[in-house]
Amino acid sequence: MPLPELKLISRLRRYSRHQRAARSRTNAIATGIGDDCAVLRIPPGHEILATTDFSLEGVHFRREWHPAESVGHRCLARGLSDIAAMGGDPIAAFLSLALPKGTRQNWVDRFFKGFLNLAAEFNVSLAGGDTSQSPDGVLADIIMVGSVPKTNAILRSGARPGDRIYVTGELGGSAATLDLLYSGRKKKLDPRRFPNHFFPTPRVNIARVLREKQMATSMIDISDGLSTDLSHICAESRVGAKVWASALPLATVAGRKVDLELALHGGEAYELLFTAKRGIRVPTQIVTVPVTCIGEIVRRKNLTLVRTNRTRTSLPVRGWQHFQQPTPDK
Repeated sequence: MPLPELKLISRLRRYSRHQRAARSRTNAIATGIGDDCAVLRIPPGHEILATTDFSLEGVHFRREWHPAESVGHRCLARGLSDIAAMGGDPIAAFLSLALPKGTRQNWVDRFFKGFLNLAAEFNVSLAGGDTSQSPDGVLADIIMVGSVPKTNAILRSGARPGDRIYVTGELGGSAATLDLLYSGRKKKLDPRRFPNHFFPTPRVNIARVLREKQMATSMIDISDGLSTDLSHICAESRVGAKVWASALPLATVAGRKVDLELALHGGEAYELLFTAKRGIRVPTQIVTVPVTCIGEIVRRKNLTLVRTNRTRTSLPVRGWQHFQQPTPDK
């Protein structure tokens, strides 16, 4: 059984105070947990970024597959990745958590261990939220607040014909890990062997470099799959795109390269997909993470896949969309 609400909030407040005491940038939170609202300080000359994301048991995770630390980590990673996608700096997190009556307090403590460990890595405070009892399954809603220098947010709408398309890291690893679990070949996986799925790293530090060096003309995180997220950039920028199949950086899972379909359409990668002007020199590594050019923006408003034999086919948009597909992890 989880602790009663007031005791649970008291414990979370202690976690938050300990976390803030260890932070170097403590002036961002004027007032945290304990009042009706948090009071945040935004750096002068900056604009506020705000985003929200659900993590739902049975949709985004399963307790029989995902350790509590992974669930907490992934919950915060979703919000951090959205801030990164805008080129922003995260400031504070707000978590609303609903727990079924039978949830063990040990599971809750481990959830917050995963959540707060990632928060400490990116100098983010848990500044508030809400707790409630859920009639069925764990429900977590993360709100992330960040900031970005005025007019410097990297939007989806800035891509132009001739721009090159880049991705960070590798593609398809998280989706391939889920395939192992859904197939029944593996009932449980060691999270240490599959970190890209169980403990993904939001690319906040890379995004900061892209913003400061003014490299990216548009950007999005790959949470719904490359094909879907690239289509969002194209729709907002009113352009099309050509993707080179041979250039895609395929992840290796269980000793094997993932297939092309998972790289194109698998979600929850939390890598960055961005565009840059053709003449801009984009490093092949940023903050030790590989960066790969995978295609180019074109004027004609459709998505094309150029295969290894140079044949061109239409690239379908088959990433995750809620209310459209049955019950995958995303």
